[in-house]
Order: sequence, then C-alpha cells, then structure tokens
Amino acid sequence: MTHKLRNPGSALRRRVSGLAVATALTVALAACSEPGTSDESTSSATESNESTSLRVYTSEPQAKIDELVAAFNEQNPDIDVEVFRAGTGDLTARIEAERATGAIAADVLLAADAPTFESYKSDGLLQQYTPTGADALDPDVVDPEGFYVGTRIIPTVIAYNTGAVDAPPTSWQDLTDPQYLGQITMPNPDVSGAAAYNAAVWLNTPELGEAWLEGLAANEPVIAESNGPVGQAVAAGTQPVGIVVDYLVRELAAKGSPIALRYPTDGVPYVSQPVGIFADSDSTEAAQKFVDFLVSREGQELAVEQSYLPVRDDVGTPDGAPAMSELALLTPDLQVITDSQDEAVVTFNELVG
Repeated sequence: MTHKLRNPGSALRRRVSGLAVATALTVALAACSEPGTSDESTSSATESNESTSLRVYTSEPQAKIDELVAAFNEQNPDIDVEVFRAGTGDLTARIEAERATGAIAADVLLAADAPTFESYKSDGLLQQYTPTGADALDPDVVDPEGFYVGTRIIPTVIAYNTGAVDAPPTSWQDLTDPQYLGQITMPNPDVSGAAAYNAAVWLNTPELGEAWLEGLAANEPVIAESNGPVGQAVAAGTQPVGIVVDYLVRELAAKGSPIALRYPTDGVPYVSQPVGIFADSDSTEAAQKFVDFLVSREGQELAVEQSYLPVRDDVGTPDGAPAMSELALLTPDLQVITDSQDEAVVTFNELVG
C-alpha cells in the first residue's frame, strides 16, 4: 500500500534539546514557577489552617492535574495538595537528586510508565497499598505485589494532518516508507516516559525490532521535546505525520485543528500512568485517599472527561475513542521492558538522534 502527501515538502532533521534540570533539582517546591507558566510548576490546591499536606510529583499536564486535585479536594477539603509537574525524565532526575542528598520530598508519584515504578519497587522506595475497589480495574494495570496501580490507558498512535495527507499510514511499518522522509515527528525518550517505554516495546516486538527502528531512522524523524509539541506540529502541518499519545489528538481535533489519528494495526503500545506512594511518606493516609480517588468511579469519569481511556469498564470512553476491545494493545512482559528500557533509549538515540 502506498500513501501520498499532497504537500510533502522537505524538513531539516533536528533535535530539540532536553529540559535543563540541573538548577531545578536544587530549588524548593515553593520557589517553582506559577501553574501553567512552564513545564515544571508548583501549585497548591487548597488553603487551610488545619490541613494535612500531600506532595505529588507528576508528569500530568498542568491543567489536567489542577482539575484532578480540585475534584479530589471536593471530597477531601482538609488535604492540602502541593503539585510539582515535569516530564518523567526530569522527575526521575529530581528524585535521584533528593535520594542522594537526603529523602524524597514527595508523598505520591503519578507518572507515565510502569518500568519506572518497577525500578522504584525494586529499590524499596514504594510502599504497598492496594486501592479500594481494585477488583474493578483492568488487571493489566495493577501491580500484583501491590506497590502501584495504573490510572488511565494512554496509547501511542499515528497522527496526521488531514489537510496534508491523502491516505494516512495505518501501521508502524508504513512509517518506514521513503515517502515519509522528513515528514515525521515524535517525542524525545530522554524526556517523555511514554516515549522511552515505546522504544523498549518496539525493540522487543519481533515484528518490529531494530530493523524497523533503522527504517524509521532512515526517514529522519524530527525529535520534539515531548508529546505536546508533536501534536502541535502535526496540527499546524509543520510535520504532516506524528507519533504521539492519542488523547492529545482528540483534544486538538475537538478544538478544530486538522488532525486525526490511526491506531496502528501492527500493535498499539500504551502506558498506564501509574500512581504509587513513597515508602518514607509522612502523609500515608492522605496519599492512600488520593490513590483511591484516582481509580474510583468518580476519578475515572474525570479521566474520560479529560480524553483518557479509563482503567475500568463502567465509565465509558471519550467521544470518538474506540472501545478498549477494539484495540490491538501491545502488552509485553513488563520485566523484559523494565530490564531493557535504558538500553533501548540508548539504541534509539544512536539510530535516530
């Protein structure tokens, strides 16, 4: 099958540099920028003279985590939630710096990929907690040992600009076609947890593997900082095709952007945005309430409103999204992915970077 671009053009290959994290690692949470002003910001959801403090580190978009905390506080007005948000790579760097100098400042981690949580579990950084109603959740997102649980299904898909692409690619293999030279953009696995996870999944999927990644690299994809800029580039037509998480495409299309998506027919990788409680948290009860809310029916209804696919089957799916049963989700052995992810990112950077 061939797929033609109306205005293919040419694009210089470029890399967008990763976030500078060195200075951020030494800055106290209270000194971070105001919500919405940068990729790393701190917000306080409530003000109370008699409250329990809860610190959350997350890779969630700022507007979404603000909505989530506001909904949580409707049920728990006595819990003062402080949020620090950044890309998963920057969060893990911050956590490592805090470990080296003392203790982790956060109580809860809500971030993109399960391998990160597997590593923290192995290092003894997480405490066991099985949320209320866990039996209603997709078992694939629940850590069987009870150290973390997924909170939403976030597939990675092929996005395309509907004004530039006549017949969109429908599989990962399609993206190795030479007609897409300079036309593809994708996120940086050094910053995006989902992108790092995808690199490991692709390389460990027999039908794809290193040969496929070499074919993709030959088309000189533009590496953007994260999923957000990828979606924006495709919507603007700067790069007609993108590899990006699905909810961003739905949101941009709902705002009128000429963008649509295809779930790859040769398998859909996804992250589950797990949540876990740090072992040295001094606000364990509040942290447990936060975890409970995330996977509760109310919390999952909010996830659907925010264009996410849910981790339970009693809350529906976002408008325009397929039923979970319609997706060919890739569910590789998590231990294999965890053990190989760092090497996969190195391989990705060597081939594509």
